[in-house]
Amino acid sequence: MFEFVSGAITCGFVVAAVFFLRFWARTRDRLFAIFAAAFALLALNQGIVALAGIPREELSWVYLLRLAAFSLIIAAIVSKNLGAARRG
Repeated sequence: MFEFVSGAITCGFVVAAVFFLRFWARTRDRLFAIFAAAFALLALNQGIVALAGIPREELSWVYLLRLAAFSLIIAAIVSKNLGAARRG
């Protein structure tokens, strides 16, 4: 059952990454490209956890992928807000 749920979560992350890539292709806004990369990292993280059978993800090196993904999201939001403040 764990593998099935992990696969569904991975699929959801991949779908989100593809949607953000589509938005990026339409607008060429860097925010969407970074969000797509972050969701791709989250999908990779979840896929590795499911395939490797890691029981406690927070104690393994794989957790660094999740940390990198959330760091990318935070950096993208801060960058977007600072850019808007400079223009306005």
